[in-house]
Amino acid sequence: MDKPHYEEMLSNLDRLLQNGRIQNKKIYLFGHCNATEELAKLLMEKGFSVEAILDNNEAKQGRRFCGIMVQAPETILAEAAEDTAVCIVARAYAEMADQLKRLGYQGAVYKLADYNTYAEYCLSKETIARKKIRVEQGIHLLHEMERKYPKCFRILCPFAALGDVYYAMSYLPSFLEKRKIYSCGFDGCVIGVIGKACAGVADIFGDYQIEVLSQEEMDYMVQAVLYTKDTGSFIAHQDRPYVINLHKALYTKCIPLEQIYCCGVYGLPKGARASMPIRLQPYADLEQIKEGKAVIFSPYAKSVTELPDALWDEMVEVYLNRGYQCFTNVAGTEKPLIHTMPISPAISEIQSVAERAGTFIGIRSGICDVLKEAKCRKVALYPDYNYCDTKWKAIDMYALEGWENMVYRIGELQRRCIAVKDGLIWKRS
Repeated sequence: MDKPHYEEMLSNLDRLLQNGRIQNKKIYLFGHCNATEELAKLLMEKGFSVEAILDNNEAKQGRRFCGIMVQAPETILAEAAEDTAVCIVARAYAEMADQLKRLGYQGAVYKLADYNTYAEYCLSKETIARKKIRVEQGIHLLHEMERKYPKCFRILCPFAALGDVYYAMSYLPSFLEKRKIYSCGFDGCVIGVIGKACAGVADIFGDYQIEVLSQEEMDYMVQAVLYTKDTGSFIAHQDRPYVINLHKALYTKCIPLEQIYCCGVYGLPKGARASMPIRLQPYADLEQIKEGKAVIFSPYAKSVTELPDALWDEMVEVYLNRGYQCFTNVAGTEKPLIHTMPISPAISEIQSVAERAGTFIGIRSGICDVLKEAKCRKVALYPDYNYCDTKWKAIDMYALEGWENMVYRIGELQRRCIAVKDGLIWKRS
């Protein structure tokens, strides 16, 4: 969960507590995702207990997170509505709230983070007036960008997701060529991204002009682009409504993330040329890493449910016993795994670090996309969950060619990681 949305969640939760909205209530959360796990931990830190995490995915039901059971949404109907409260921090708030209403639930439902501020399913005069102001703000920001980057075509990457920005940049040159952008009066291209990390991803693809925006600014601009049908801007993402309806195709066909960008977002033919990063830099302290005898662990991801600490601890122990250096890739306030050293290379430097170490093991996140072409041993670990509300597993959508893609299934296998010459072996204990 990114920092702005975490702070928004924290602020909204504090407001609920100040107003006495959830005290003495049985608290339910809806949608088992990384953000929900963060909310659950936050509630427990504040002395509250969570009755259950509601989720439509049958594969998740029956599991536990920090002792909290994942249950079907209908289970809340066994409680008196006035004694309960449902808190939602997942992206699909509108659909979840509507589902609870259709089930007959009449208790309180609270949204603690707003991922889609440009979309409100309401036609009240107040909402329309508020959205009109937002569109005006977005138009102003677009004009400011146009003045700052005259005659530049605008590519907006609307979420702070490293992997999405990576593929948006990979196929951008082919898209610009297909659309004949430079024959339509544009002299260049400016990339709008959320935050410095995403700017780092965009930067490794070449000499593009990059504008770093806040999530709020980006949402304003996206709303303005949609409302004005701005032909000088393009929203490079598959989930924005009113742009494309690609998500529905995933109910019947599994489309890997890279293909979603190539064919779905940019409308390019399958097999279109993908550009590679060209502005990579060596990490300043490479000599501190044992060449070919080190492991870079990457256990953190903003949008993926976390893997058990015991799994990481076991892997670290195995590699330490084999004489390997063990590092944890960290950013901001993230803490290194026990008995590992923290390392914080820039986006442009991470490939040199992985290649020097010889082994990279990480939860499947955007940093894996950034390391897609790294020449080393690469292991991507996947929690056992479905992509959104589709029947496809995360590994179906996000598997990387040239990587060891492994699913961690809770309760099925007691994982044990053994370092041998031909690689990791996962075996039953």
